[in-house]
Amino acid sequence: MKKLLFTLLATTLFCTSLSAQEMTKNPINIQAEVRFDYQGDYVDGEAINSNTGFKGKYLNIILSGNISKSFSYSYRQRLNKAHANQSFFDATDWVYLTYTTPNQHWSFSGGKQVVGIGGYEYDHAPIDLYFCSEYWNNIACYQFGVSATYATTDGRDKIMAQVCQSPFRAADAKNMFAYNLMWFGSHNWFNSIYSLNMMEYMPGEFVYYVTLGNEFLFGRNAKLQLDVMNRAVEGHSFLFKDFSVMGEFAYNIKDRVNLFAKATYDVNNSDVAGDMCVLPGTDITRVGAGLEFYPLKNSRSIRLHATYCHTFGENGNPAGALLPEQQLFSVGLKWKIDIVSLTKKIVK
Repeated sequence: MKKLLFTLLATTLFCTSLSAQEMTKNPINIQAEVRFDYQGDYVDGEAINSNTGFKGKYLNIILSGNISKSFSYSYRQRLNKAHANQSFFDATDWVYLTYTTPNQHWSFSGGKQVVGIGGYEYDHAPIDLYFCSEYWNNIACYQFGVSATYATTDGRDKIMAQVCQSPFRAADAKNMFAYNLMWFGSHNWFNSIYSLNMMEYMPGEFVYYVTLGNEFLFGRNAKLQLDVMNRAVEGHSFLFKDFSVMGEFAYNIKDRVNLFAKATYDVNNSDVAGDMCVLPGTDITRVGAGLEFYPLKNSRSIRLHATYCHTFGENGNPAGALLPEQQLFSVGLKWKIDIVSLTKKIVK
């Protein structure tokens, strides 16, 4: 922690000392974001004491900016997450460098990245989610790798190809990889995050994904996000044996109140090992609703929330995140702080 704070202070002093001439807009930004909840977790009416009470959920530091006209960087560190195996990077969500070509069509990134899996539930920052699918709760979504992205001239479509470490690699199996192809679309009332994925769950053994993340906009205030993910192991039935569906409808009131209802459904009837996130024998549903309130006008730096969900069905993983007849509620607060937003001399 001391080393991190020293680095932030040194960066701030360095940027402040640069000449005000030859500056560009905001090449460095440092933010902190925090969320804590009071939550209740009940199964068959009995409180799960270890998951009930006041909980510190997230404490993040985020840095982003430009090194030059072509190179940019992004970094998010989760300060409340333990460092397994004595590695600082275990608590790093992402840290990567991006090179963008002068015509803005191509960009190339390397470092720890978000694994390129489609869907809107998956794409949301964890600090902005309250209850999620069994799949979301079990995927290790940040891994080291490289990616290349092509953007169309109008910026409405982007295609990304990525090679990274497999989310399912064990500590003693470093050479397991995931190969991901994604399409990001933005077309007025319809947006998309689609992906095709092949990921090693054991050395040389792959699980395949087709994920269709759809967002439908209804005017300025209402939207529906609907994800459909199909998973299959090589050599076995591909469609509708192992899949998840996640849907959320949200309605915004005067940019101050957001009301939402959400449902998730995870099923694995394949009876074949390979899906490490939703195990065979799972057929489980979660439904719930909530509201968010932003007390500051024209600002989302402070957010209050209240949510509730109910889970029913069967989970083939006895240690799974979703439990039959589980009720989960939370009331909490998130705030975001701009620590530094500076300009500095660009290296040509």
